[in-house]
Formats: sequence, structure tokens, C-alpha cells
Amino acid sequence: MIIKPRVKDFICLTSHPEGCKEAVRRQIEYVKSQPKVELGKKVLVIGASTGYGLASRIVSTYASDAATIGIIFDKPAAKRTATAGWYNTAAFEEFAHKDGYYARTINGDAFSQAIKDKTIELIKKDLGQIDMVVYSLAAPRRTVADGTTYSSVLKTVDEPFTAKTLNLKTNELAEATLPPATPEEVQATIKVMGGEDWADWMHALKAAGVLTENATTVAYSYIGSKITYPIYYEGTIGLAKNHLYKVADDLRAEGFNAEVSVNKALVTQSSSAIPIVPLYVAVMYRVMKDKHVHEGTIEQIYRLWKDFLSKDKPLVDEKHRIRIDDYEMSDEVQKAIFEHWEKITNENLNELADVDGYWDDFYKLFGFNFDNVDYDADVDQDVKIDLVE
Repeated sequence: MIIKPRVKDFICLTSHPEGCKEAVRRQIEYVKSQPKVELGKKVLVIGASTGYGLASRIVSTYASDAATIGIIFDKPAAKRTATAGWYNTAAFEEFAHKDGYYARTINGDAFSQAIKDKTIELIKKDLGQIDMVVYSLAAPRRTVADGTTYSSVLKTVDEPFTAKTLNLKTNELAEATLPPATPEEVQATIKVMGGEDWADWMHALKAAGVLTENATTVAYSYIGSKITYPIYYEGTIGLAKNHLYKVADDLRAEGFNAEVSVNKALVTQSSSAIPIVPLYVAVMYRVMKDKHVHEGTIEQIYRLWKDFLSKDKPLVDEKHRIRIDDYEMSDEVQKAIFEHWEKITNENLNELADVDGYWDDFYKLFGFNFDNVDYDADVDQDVKIDLVE
């Protein structure tokens, strides 16, 4: 079939298999062009099909020559195309196997005990033990052992918050108001987006004897600019991330080599859903590109491997967090972002914000907008992955 992008609100309903393959190929080529990094050789990536998780799998494989197991939760093609994560994973495995690397994938709910058990079984069978665990899970809901399902919310705490945003339907400025969360919604968001499941994974892997003695684990977070504090850092997601930091402290107290990396804001499927954030990202892109300090996902994760995680004692902040958002959060960049934010209008929007760059990254998440992919060609949407059963 001929596949074109179908965008509804902040979601693209279609994905392009050849475009996703090109996206993965470009990330692999970038890592191949960089020096090797001594880090994990047998790596588990939980949340491995898009964004920072996919980049972590690519960097592990091509910078550190690692065997990888990826946990994904994606849909194959049926009445519509497969998810982008499905096509990304199929492409990654094809490239990795062609280049002689071990790469196996499990598709299912990473929160569940069944997927933890299946992963442990695979590690024992194929790798014996692993020496690195990347926790890169972003999910809207989580069902726990007693059958209760918790849903996360993107809301403020205590007071509603109103600010300018980018209307993704019209590419014009608008105002958005986020309501405050109830106490129950706050706790549910912490259940989904906090560190509880990360700890469950580490405890399960250790109890099964499939972690090496000095295994490393890293989870991902975001803090962001003061512009977005009310909806992120001080909102429900921020409280969940505070829980993640506490879990990291607890894991270290138990003897795990546990780190949290605070990453840069990027266009992702989830960030597009957060009011105000798309405009902030577009302004940030304009500033960071003008100052030649912009990084994409793969550049961020390669730098995390090379400059931080591969060191005996990675540089951390006062709360023991790795800060690869350092370029975004530099005084010079934030000052320029604030100046743009204050002056921005519909008339100067494209001068002060990289709206085209935002949309280019958005479409590329789903395999579109690559200049060397023929989007008028018939492609087979039914791409197979040799999943672990």
C-alpha cells in the first residue's frame, strides 16, 4: 500500500516502514562514526522501540558492541499500519543481525510479572547474566499485581496554570490552561511514572541471579525550563520523577549501581501531548540551533555513554543526577529562550521558534519526511519481527 501521514491532534495514526528503517539506519551510522565506548556488553533495554530507549539500544550495540534484549509494547500491522516502534524494532534487528550482533525482542507489558519472568528466562538461556539495564518506560497506565490499573495525568498541583502554547492544528499561538490534579490522580501518576516498577525489575533480576556483580542501571528523566515548571517539574509528572530519584537513592543504598539521567527536551509522541511544551520545544530548537548546541536523541545518548556512564564515577549534580540536559539548561541558552518567549507573537513565530523543525522531527518519529524515501511507492506494511515467544 501507499502510506501517507494521517495526523489527528498530536498523534500520527500511520507509520512508514521504510521511513522508520531510514531513521534507524541514520542513528546507527552516526554511532558508527564515533569512537567506541567501554560499557555494558549484555544490555537489557526496557522500553526499547522509540526515543531514548531505541537510541540506548543502538548506542549499546554499535558503540559498545553489546548483545541486547529489548522490551517493547507495540502493535503489528492489522487494519492500519504497525506502530512506529514496531517498524523501528524490526529495522534495528535486521541491521544488528546483519552486522553480527545478538538482538532479541520481547513484546508485552513491561509492568507485568509475566514479561519480567519471560525476560529472566531469556537471559538465562541466551546470555547467562547481563551487566546493564536501561529503564526507558513511558506509559499512560500501569496494572499492578492485584489487578488495579492506575492512569497517569498531565496536570498541575494545587492551582490551575495558563500560558501560551502552540496550537498544533493551526500552527498559531493560543492559550492553554491545565487544571490541578486530585490527590488520587497525583498518587496514580506516581504509580505509573515513578520508580516503583524500575525497582521491581532490579529486584527481580537480582533475585534470579541474572545480574553481574557490578551491573549498571540507568533510568531517564526530564526537568526542563522554569517556563514549564508548573506543568512539569512542579506538576504531577515532576512529583513522579521525584519518586524516581528517591528510588535511585534506595537502589544505591542496596548496592546497585543506579543512575538517573536528566535528558534534554525533544519532540516525542508523549511531549506533543503536553500543552505549552510544543511551543517551548520549538523556541528551544531555534535558540540551540542558532547557538550550534542542538542535539538529537542519538547524540544525547551517545554522549551519556561516552562522557558519563562509562566513567568510574560519573559527574552528577547535588541530587546525584546525571545532567545531559546541560546544554539546554545553560544560562546562555535559557536566557535566550526567555527573551524569545516574552516577545513571541503570531507575526514573529517562525523567526523566534523553529516550528518547521518541530514538525520535521514529529513526522520523522513515524518514518515520514526523509528526503531519500519514496512515499509514493507501494510498500508492505506487514513487517515481521522474530519475537521471543
